Amino acid sequence: QVQLVESGGGWAQPGGSLRLSCQASGFTFTKYAMSWVRQVPGKGLEWVSGIYADGSDTHVLDSVKGRFTISRDNAKNTVYLQMNNLKPEDTAVYHCAKGVYSVPGETDYWGQGIQVTVSA
Repeated sequence: QVQLVESGGGWAQPGGSLRLSCQASGFTFTKYAMSWVRQVPGKGLEWVSGIYADGSDTHVLDSVKGRFTISRDNAKNTVYLQMNNLKPEDTAVYHCAKGVYSVPGETDYWGQGIQVTVSA
């Protein structure tokens, strides 16, 4: 079965950096786009970034553009989210998600999520 396991979250000061990883299994990783989505308690889900199945292109939310970078290692079945210059408003539970297609868009499986907290 599909499994997505996030790691690398935690606490960072404003201006700091964290790198999230998501280890995928149970499906042919190279065929599907992957995304990162975040959720703030009391607020809705917010899509953050997506990457094509072959890693050839990415999409990113405007508010994190220039600060967050998504990447993937298809040999390791892993997708990453490098987060730099973190801001308090980036505090959320971050989930990686498997795409339905080879390009970012609709998703069908999510990881359990990992907490990212940005505070002084």
